[in-house]
Amino acid sequence: MSTLFTRIIRGEIPGRFVWREDDVVAFLTVGPLADGHTLVVPTEEVDRWTDASPVLLARVMEVARKIGAVQVEVFDAARAGLIVAGYEINHLHVHVWPSNTMADFDFGSVEKNPDPARLDANAEKLREGLRTAGFAEHVPDA
Repeated sequence: MSTLFTRIIRGEIPGRFVWREDDVVAFLTVGPLADGHTLVVPTEEVDRWTDASPVLLARVMEVARKIGAVQVEVFDAARAGLIVAGYEINHLHVHVWPSNTMADFDFGSVEKNPDPARLDANAEKLREGLRTAGFAEHVPDA
């Protein structure tokens, strides 16, 4: 059975994509810690990050780095937070979000019912920032 993320990647479930390439995609989470909170996910179903090939893991982290750098700029943050948790969905994913303090790392404070219009606006803001940063070839229209 496909994971939730595979179903999002295939388009069976809607997702707010900000990055798409053959091996790695990124889309906004529906439970954000901050505006622009993004999940970077390999298209291959890999359960634990320790099971990923070094090449795939490096690519996931490189995409996360690029997205994090743009998040800092477009959301006016001090840093980009990054966590590999892996308990919510059995499919490797990296959380990347704009962060200003260590308090921003508290998953107990995720927004449970964010405004869909705000999520859409945040996705477009991040997509535009990624295009401006020179990554347009990986940025979907919506």
